[in-house]
This record gives sequence, C-alpha cells and structure tokens, in this order.
Amino acid sequence: MALIGIIPAFVQLVLGLILAIVYIYIGLSVFTKLTKEIDEEAELKRGNVAIGILMAAVILAIANVIQASMGNFIGLISRNPLNIMLWIVGIVQIFIGIVLAVISIYIAISVIDKITKNIDEIEELRKGNIAVAIMMAIVVIVISFAIQAGVTEISKAVLVIFGGII
Repeated sequence: MALIGIIPAFVQLVLGLILAIVYIYIGLSVFTKLTKEIDEEAELKRGNVAIGILMAAVILAIANVIQASMGNFIGLISRNPLNIMLWIVGIVQIFIGIVLAVISIYIAISVIDKITKNIDEIEELRKGNIAVAIMMAIVVIVISFAIQAGVTEISKAVLVIFGGII
C-alpha cells in the first residue's frame, strides 16, 4: 500500500517539471505578445537588467500559481490514487491554474498601465529603467498571489462539488 502512496508523488514530480517548462514558455510568450514593442531576447543579450527583472518576475508569478495548482492536484489524488475521476478533476484544476496564471500577467500589465499613466513603461524598460522594472515586477508578483489564493479556493470548491461523486 505504501507503494501506491509513492505513485502520486512521482507523478507530481514528473508532471510538475513538464508543466513548469510548458507554463514558463506560455507565460513568457504571452508577456512577449503584451510587450511586442520590445525584443526581449535582444535586450537580454544587451545586458538590460530591467528586462531581466521583469521577465524573472513573470516566471516567479507563473511558478507561484503552478505551485498552488500542483499542490492541490497532489492533495486531491492522494485521497485515492486509483480513482480516475480524481485524476481528471486534478488535471482540470491544473489547466485552470495555467489559464489564471496567464490572465494574471495580462491583468498585471493592465494595472501597471493604469497606475503609471504618464510613464511609457515599454520605453523605460527599453532604456533599462530598473525602478520601473521593479515596480512592474512587484505588481506581477502581487497579482499572482491573488490568483494563487483563487486557485486554492477553486480547489476547495471542486472538492465540495465533487465530494459526493468521488
């Protein structure tokens, strides 16, 4: 029976690594589309610390939401690792997590634009303005905390809804 308990942990590890890579790629792709005026790769090659700070914050925000999704997933399937319905619900929760992580990047960029009406953030980032990058990074991370809490609450609701079924 102890071996059955290892299965969800191993699946979480493998799935977590795969999803982390995929989600980081998706998140940075969304970020690149939202900041299409900047060639992030060229700026990083040039040594633009501001771009590096903001991209690192995007990765951290995604990781924050993924951690909540994966933690909820393993908590769910560890109840009964052989219950297919639990696996399906867990995977749906992970999918919801990535959708919300991507939405958090969009929300953060929109909030930043509203907060700094008289600042062209893209131009400031291109110039390497670290102060703007840090402010933007903090907004991205804070939004991810809110999304993380939402993912956790969604997971609790899913357990209540499916509690009688699974």
